[in-house]
Formats: sequence, structure tokens, C-alpha cells
Amino acid sequence: MIITKTPFRMSFFGGGTDTAEYFMENNGAVLSTTFDKYCYVNVRHLPRFFDYSTELSYSKTERVTSIDGILHPAIRNAMKMLDMHEIRLTYEADLPARSGLGTSSSFAVGMLNAFYALKGKYVSKKKLADEAIYLERVLCHEDGGWQDQIATSFGGFNRINFNADGYEVFPVIISPERKKQLNDNLLMFFTGFTRFSSDVQKANRISKDERKTQLKEMHQLVDLAERILVDKTQSLDEFGQLLDYTWKLKCKASSSVTTESINQLYAKGISAGALGGKLLGAGGGGFLVFYVRPEKQEAVKKEMENLLYIPFKFENGGTRVIHYTPESYIPKE
Repeated sequence: MIITKTPFRMSFFGGGTDTAEYFMENNGAVLSTTFDKYCYVNVRHLPRFFDYSTELSYSKTERVTSIDGILHPAIRNAMKMLDMHEIRLTYEADLPARSGLGTSSSFAVGMLNAFYALKGKYVSKKKLADEAIYLERVLCHEDGGWQDQIATSFGGFNRINFNADGYEVFPVIISPERKKQLNDNLLMFFTGFTRFSSDVQKANRISKDERKTQLKEMHQLVDLAERILVDKTQSLDEFGQLLDYTWKLKCKASSSVTTESINQLYAKGISAGALGGKLLGAGGGGFLVFYVRPEKQEAVKKEMENLLYIPFKFENGGTRVIHYTPESYIPKE
């Protein structure tokens, strides 16, 4: 039996510049972190006592006699890709799916990690990220960028650069005290709305030239935000103000990025003292994060009292195997 633990990610700047169609020509970059909310994938070989050969438990339960009969596209394609058979897989998570935190990619990374471990193989975080990208973007034909798979595989607070040759991951080097201050100044709330990121990606349809100009500016904001974080002479409040700017910039891309209800919530947060914030992920629903000085936090929480407040801490581990019990498995002839 194998159990993997894979964090969710929080993306601050550069979203959209991580799509291959953009960075292959223009380069891209994102600034993001993983935090202490996780998905867990439990995998073992299914004993041969049943009239089905594969059992899957996620938001649904599937029991099938062939891999082709699996409805979940990521599981079906991952099992084919790694030649997995007679599997029992269970998925659990600390936070809901389709909520803007890279949950589908966390699952893809954690599942691949578990499959390799079940085969008795150790693979690098780079290989897990690469194969999760291939699984979701090529085999499952899902729209979107590359940042989620990389962030959840590697873990930590990183700048990820993209170009025609691929990507590079650079940890953002800041003091533990400054990092804690940033963490303490971020408040996260669940709006209660969920959606498929790929659906929002498809709806982001401003003109090609306008989109290109917007994404170039988003790339520049990554540079600005990173300088604020690493320069001890700069106030972290500037990071919060940049969040406000990038959120407003993102909203220009498509009406599907936000809703009237989310706009009202965001306005309430700003009025209560937040310096900035954004909806995490592609948009359309999920988690709202605000940058708030300590003395204003109670006021912001009061304005968001109808939403679920989610305390969190940054984490550095990325995906890992937390339980490993080898199995003797002889494939059927």
C-alpha cells in the first residue's frame, strides 16, 4: 500500500504566462507558494476476490473490469500511461476540488507519485511535474498552464520561469521572519463557488493582441513582486497593493473571471482595510485571499463573516510518499 501527500498551491502573480501557447514565443513567469492543505492518494493492488478488477473512490465510486471503462479521465489515462492494472485507489483532500488551488494537478502529481512507488520506483519531482503536465494537457486535453503541476510537485515559495526550452524553478530567498510576516498578513476565505478551471480558460477570449499585452504586464509584475519580497528595505504592504493591481488587470480579460457576488465581497474586503487581494486560480469562484495588516484583520473577517475562513501556513515539502508498504504483485497472464 502507498499513500502520497501533495500540497495545494496559491498563485500570486504571472498566471496565464504559464500557458505553452504564450511562453513558447514570449517567455513567462509565475510567483507562487504551496501551503499546508493537502490531497492524499491511497493506492494498492486490488485482491482478486471481486467481479471487478479496478476500484476507484473520489467524489464518485467506480468499479470496472477494464481500464477503458474508467470514467475519470486522469485516472484512466495515467493507468494506461504507466501500465497499471488491478488497482484500488482512494482520494481524499483537505479542501474541495474545482476551487482555484490547483487541486486537479495536485491529484495528478500525487497519483503518479503513488503509481511509481507501487512499482517500487523513485522518480524526481521534475519527472512527476513533467508527466502530470503531459497527462492533463495532452492526454486529457484540458486547457490551462503548467504552473500547478510544477508548484505542487516541487513545493515551497518559488518563482517559475517558462521559455521555449521548458521551465526552471527558483526558490524565493527571504528571511524566515519576513516570510512569516507575509503569511500572517494573508487571509483566505472560501466563497462557496466552484468551477472547472478549463472552462474559465476557454472563456478568456479578449483579442489576441490585447491578451498578449496583458500577459506581458503580468510577467513584469512577477519581477516587481519578487523584488519587494527579497529587498528588506521595501515594505511588504507593496506586495498587497500589487495583488490589487494584478486582480483588476486579470478581470479585464473576461467576464467569467469574476461575478457580481465576488466583486461585492472583494469591495467589502478593501473597504474594511485590505490593501489588496485576488481570487485564486483561473477565476469564477473558489478561494478569495486578501493582504491585510494585523490591525485591520478583525474588521475584514467581520465583513467576510458569512464565508468560511481558512487559516493556513506556507509549506516546503511538495509531493511525498508518507506510507510505503511493498506488495508482491504478479500480473495476470
